[in-house]
Amino acid sequence: MHRDSQFYISGVLQGNRRILSKTITLIESSLPAHQDLARQILEALLPHSGKAIRLGITGVPGVGKSTFIESFGMYLAGLGHRLAVLAVDPSSTRSGGSIMADKTRMERLATEPRAFIRPSPSGGSLGGVARKTRETMLVCEAAGFDVIIVETVGVGQSETQVASMVDFFLVLMLAGAGDELQGIKKGVLEMADALAINKADGGNMDKARQARKLYENALHLLTPASRTWSPVVHTCSALEHTGIDAIWDTVLEHRRRFTASGELEIKRRSQALDWMWALLDEGLKQRFFDNAGVKRRLARVLRAVEAGDTTPTAAADELLFSLDNPRPL
Repeated sequence: MHRDSQFYISGVLQGNRRILSKTITLIESSLPAHQDLARQILEALLPHSGKAIRLGITGVPGVGKSTFIESFGMYLAGLGHRLAVLAVDPSSTRSGGSIMADKTRMERLATEPRAFIRPSPSGGSLGGVARKTRETMLVCEAAGFDVIIVETVGVGQSETQVASMVDFFLVLMLAGAGDELQGIKKGVLEMADALAINKADGGNMDKARQARKLYENALHLLTPASRTWSPVVHTCSALEHTGIDAIWDTVLEHRRRFTASGELEIKRRSQALDWMWALLDEGLKQRFFDNAGVKRRLARVLRAVEAGDTTPTAAADELLFSLDNPRPL
């Protein structure tokens, strides 16, 4: 591992893919020396980031997310865009990260010179994975990628994490299941800037149109998060490459309106503050567990709570007090 921060900074700014990959590996490392070096690099690259369109994509199981991202990515590359596909995968500690399988499924996009696919970092909590993804996003922007696609690979809170780091959040849906609103949480619909009903091809066209009406009605019941934007519903076929252009036009129209109204800048500032607070929470928790006084008492206090010999409140107070008073009580 190179120890000179300028090696990484210059390489990333020149768009050197090998150095870009090395920089991301450095960011993902948990070694203190690597983290210090990563901080220096990120500080230097920050002024060169922020210009890309940040797009989050999630979808119900079986929706064909990999096929969609490949079709969408190839379309963008054809327009001359440079795109990076990143993932937030809280399950990567167990499965090794399913985007590795996605990378083999996205064979055309993986070999496209204008595209860069990066697996989710394995290990760590969802918060840790999301932090690495945010930092990777900044590095990719500094390297000249003008579209960043952040994909949710896991389920549950990963949608919220992805929505909190992108400009536009796209939710992929299926038609024809008979219970279209099942399997997707109201909270995910509230975060969506657009829905896209995939696999709208062949004999599925009528079902896709019906589903579109159903989702449009459902979205009308929700209060839009923005004064200038109401979520829209598209139908598309990633397999037949239809409807992809309309989705991209929607992303561009959303950006135009958000830029004109000043909402994009406000959103980015708010996301930066949210990110800082998340890092503080993460850092405080780490310092708590690393504290000598806490380490000395933790096992005994846990046993006492389990045995009912002390209350959780008293136990928490003792552990928190030990931060200031590391000597045994």
